[in-house]
Amino acid sequence: MSTVQEIESAIVRLSPAEREAVRDWLDELVEEQLEVSDAFKAKIARAREEVARGEVSRVRSAGAAPP
Repeated sequence: MSTVQEIESAIVRLSPAEREAVRDWLDELVEEQLEVSDAFKAKIARAREEVARGEVSRVRSAGAAPP
């Protein structure tokens, strides 16, 4: 049995609270490993500048299709 299969087998035996704790831990692990690209950083900086100038970016309505 592979390590992944062992982990999967163990997870299905956990209580719902324990599975939630594992999921939260995995979410944090993945989030910590995400890389933020320079292009994304530039978009964030541009948006902050717009907000500082009082400019309002367009906001999509919930359920609206992207342009």
